[in-house]
Amino acid sequence: MRYISTRGEAPALGFEDVLLTGLATDGGLYVPESLPHFDLEEIRSWRGLSYSELAFNVMYPFVDDAIPADDFRKMLDETYSVFAHKAVAPLVQLDTNEWVMELFRGPTLAFKDFALQLLGRLLDYVLEKRKQHVVIMGATSGDTGSAAIEGCRRCEHVDIFILHPYQRVSEVQRRQMTTVQGENIHNIAVRGNFDDCQRMVKESFGNQSFLGGKTQLAAVNSINWARIMAQIVYYFHASLALGGPDRSMAFSVPTGNFGDIFAGYLAKKMGLPISQLVIATNRNDILHRFMSGNKYEQHQLEHTLSPSMDIMVSSNFERLLFDLHGRDGLAVKTLLENAAKGPVSIEDYRWKHARKLFDSDAVDDKATCDTIREIYEQNEYLLDPHTAIGVRAARNCRRDQAVPMITLGTAHPAKFPDAVAESGVSVEPPLPAHMADLFEREERYTVLDNNIDGVQAFIAKHWKNA
Repeated sequence: MRYISTRGEAPALGFEDVLLTGLATDGGLYVPESLPHFDLEEIRSWRGLSYSELAFNVMYPFVDDAIPADDFRKMLDETYSVFAHKAVAPLVQLDTNEWVMELFRGPTLAFKDFALQLLGRLLDYVLEKRKQHVVIMGATSGDTGSAAIEGCRRCEHVDIFILHPYQRVSEVQRRQMTTVQGENIHNIAVRGNFDDCQRMVKESFGNQSFLGGKTQLAAVNSINWARIMAQIVYYFHASLALGGPDRSMAFSVPTGNFGDIFAGYLAKKMGLPISQLVIATNRNDILHRFMSGNKYEQHQLEHTLSPSMDIMVSSNFERLLFDLHGRDGLAVKTLLENAAKGPVSIEDYRWKHARKLFDSDAVDDKATCDTIREIYEQNEYLLDPHTAIGVRAARNCRRDQAVPMITLGTAHPAKFPDAVAESGVSVEPPLPAHMADLFEREERYTVLDNNIDGVQAFIAKHWKNA
């Protein structure tokens, strides 16, 4: 399996190099040169497999000969054994043919654990083999940071620097990152928003001279292909649990950086019968505005009750644009350069194709709170604000009541008690036992100005062998 850049000018790489590289040298994102495809008979044969066995079948074609099969199986067994539910991603029924897939049963209570618990093990394996040290630099709107730290904190060959927007993540999200002790763990609170953090990460990958040639950056954001690869699996898991592949499924995905729903798009291309994919956004609705009106235009980023989706520049959208443009890297590069200057549109026939692939909806804070309250009153089931946006969008956009609609439950409600309280639900969601003392743990983080030179200087000074 070889990987190519969405901007067409970087060399093709194998899995190991893509794992360590993150962003391509031309500024693009890596995607597989070709996708594996499974027929219905093969998918049907996977019924009854454990989650880690299913994950091996779906993911190993992407890894190929980079890691021996037995070693990869062991990594997957270890990755999903730390989840708090034997099903790993259990399905909860809300109504007739309506479901939530709980993706928050991992150590940090968010869907990011599915990929980042595995990514830490992949990095350890490859870096040990190469006798190499790397610096992880990542940006988080709330959940990626804690999942990355938890997944990678025991890695012997990495230093971790996670940027989060100062005072723009929930207190639980912040403390999950800043209370993890370790000399190789560094949390940076940037006086800015998530897009500022993400921009610094991308620019740093493009020019790593601040590291003095002594090490290289590795990515944990969903620009890293391994993140997307791991997220494809739970679409197959949900389908098989509800009668797939002999019936089609619909999925609603709370969407910020576009990685999670892009994984669903790939699952469909790989042979899984999916009839509908719903992009569920909050007020930061650039993707909904593009899907509904063919206008990609950045607005002022707003702070909402669903902070993990407070993103205006959805990095993984570039991967979809690459496909929409017939994998023409130059066309994607030109489009994104123009998008940085102002609003852009794509050719009408390309946009109409995108509309066939995706539905979309934007849900404001009031509708988010209303949904949390309604679902609790109907089922005594508590949603976090991001999942609530997914449920509301699913109900607003649903095409066929006969097709099971599955909303991806992206985070545990205990991470967002303020949103739950604002919804009017009187129940305060408790933290799980392993996090019960979270508010008593000592925090460690550094507040820096929204300035890339200062952030890079901090990283250059504090990584282990600086």
